Amino acid sequence: MNDLLDKGAVLQRDKETYAIAPHIPAGLITSDQLRKLADVADKYKVSAIKITAAQRIALVGLKEKDIDSAWSDLGMSPGAAIGLCVRSIKTCPGTTFCKRGFRDSVSLGLKLDDRYHGMNLPNKLKIGVSGCANSCSDNHTRDIGLMGMPKGWAVFVGGKGGTKPRLGDRLAINIPDDKVLDLVDDIVKVYANNADGKERLGSYIDRIGFEEFKSMIDLDKYIK
Repeated sequence: MNDLLDKGAVLQRDKETYAIAPHIPAGLITSDQLRKLADVADKYKVSAIKITAAQRIALVGLKEKDIDSAWSDLGMSPGAAIGLCVRSIKTCPGTTFCKRGFRDSVSLGLKLDDRYHGMNLPNKLKIGVSGCANSCSDNHTRDIGLMGMPKGWAVFVGGKGGTKPRLGDRLAINIPDDKVLDLVDDIVKVYANNADGKERLGSYIDRIGFEEFKSMIDLDKYIK
């Protein structure tokens, strides 16, 4: 089973078939990749092609014997959809495409993806990058949420969904573009080095208190 998980294959409800979802950084995909996905779906007669909430495209209903060859045909790597690690970075169109964007969420999302995707941590960690306050990437319910504002980035920590949802606490506002990655680095390091067992970031913050968590990060060096 671990071998299948390493291949990004997730057992489905029927207990016989699997879903795979290639990694699609920032949700941007080429026309050639779309054609390959369609060709693989037809070749292996998948039961569904599903756009996921994490901006991936899942091929659902693969037989176990076809998983390796399907990945080979795709020529794409698996997305980090399971396990105690950083999942795909959810990213809105930002100033690259959207008339409402204040910040370049696509560029930042790609940098975060390159730096963190698949990194092992005490528990899963989700990051959302929204270019404006419309928060199309659900930054308020991500472990780390970045929201574009006219003067910089607002940074939220500890958000999550699930049966006990939690809105992220606002850690800082107006963080410059050239400093926001370093701030995320500090947040991840504090979490990785101090979480108890398999605590999510929000649970860790609730245990020690938000003000204590905030004091562990030198915010002065990030604020203009």
